[in-house]
Amino acid sequence: MQTINASAARGVAFKTAGSRRAVVVRAAATTTLTRTNVPLALEEGEMPLNTFSNKKPFTGTIRSVKRIVGPNATGETCDIVIETNGDIPYWEGQSYGVIPPGTKINSKGKEVPHGVRLYSIAASRYGDTFDGKTTTLCVRRAVYVDPETGKEDPAKKGICSNFLCDAEPGTQIQMTGPAGKVLLLPESPKSVLICVATGTGIAPFRSFWRRCFFENVPGWKFDGLFWLFMGVANSDSLLYEDEIQAIKATYPDNFRVDYALSREQKNKSGGKMYIQDKVEEYADIIFKLLDEGAHIYFCGLKGMMPGITSMLERVAKAKGLNFEEFAEKLKHKNQWHVEVY
Repeated sequence: MQTINASAARGVAFKTAGSRRAVVVRAAATTTLTRTNVPLALEEGEMPLNTFSNKKPFTGTIRSVKRIVGPNATGETCDIVIETNGDIPYWEGQSYGVIPPGTKINSKGKEVPHGVRLYSIAASRYGDTFDGKTTTLCVRRAVYVDPETGKEDPAKKGICSNFLCDAEPGTQIQMTGPAGKVLLLPESPKSVLICVATGTGIAPFRSFWRRCFFENVPGWKFDGLFWLFMGVANSDSLLYEDEIQAIKATYPDNFRVDYALSREQKNKSGGKMYIQDKVEEYADIIFKLLDEGAHIYFCGLKGMMPGITSMLERVAKAKGLNFEEFAEKLKHKNQWHVEVY
């Protein structure tokens, strides 16, 4: 494998930026960013893993719950900030478990506590407060709409997501983790990161960009390429758009974003634009970057992967490559990262 040249990679990725039709997205106030100094103590030690369990959970406190989608979004998604006092540390790309209050009847007819629901962490290890004492979750409210009546059925709503989205500041929550080591950032701040997300799958990538662009971490100043592919239904369903536009304005040579808006865009065949269609537009560039050492990350609903895999197999075949062998090499070199749910 060649050693990746971040400057050259940026040139390859950005040279096509002007050749694609612009996408009109939900309006966001664009500002420029200034990196915030952070406490270096959180750079020390080994990666935390499974510090708290469902038998011995951590108690956090809800600090704020904010709806972060527009009025015409296809569902409600909330940004939830939790106070932890730094007592359940984590690294970017990890997840927390949340145990919703209440009980259920299990398969044996016994009343037992609800199980753990995993959520990717949407903040860097320093939290949105930059002091390591908070964390953030990005949660889509799960509801069931009867296809015949068109009405929501409260009996089938998601227990944990509704608990979190309805929570008031001061509400205590039971947490487990942190868990996961699949979506971790590479050590080099000059890495090329290709991040492919659908919906709330953007959460771990927000933790990435907060570290890369919002924080002043001595010894780790990001100078690579962060290329985000974001798939949602429409412009109002985009998440953290204000931060994305601020990064674009402040770091135009290090950050790029491409959107797949299935209800607003058409793919090259005239059908709906799904995430695999948008990635395919840049497949040649992506294969080149991967061959040079780039990391590619996928996060979102598991239904995203069959379409992406099929597309990559087709592109690889046209290049005379065996995709399974190509992907296996990427996995062996820790360049291929998938976490879907």
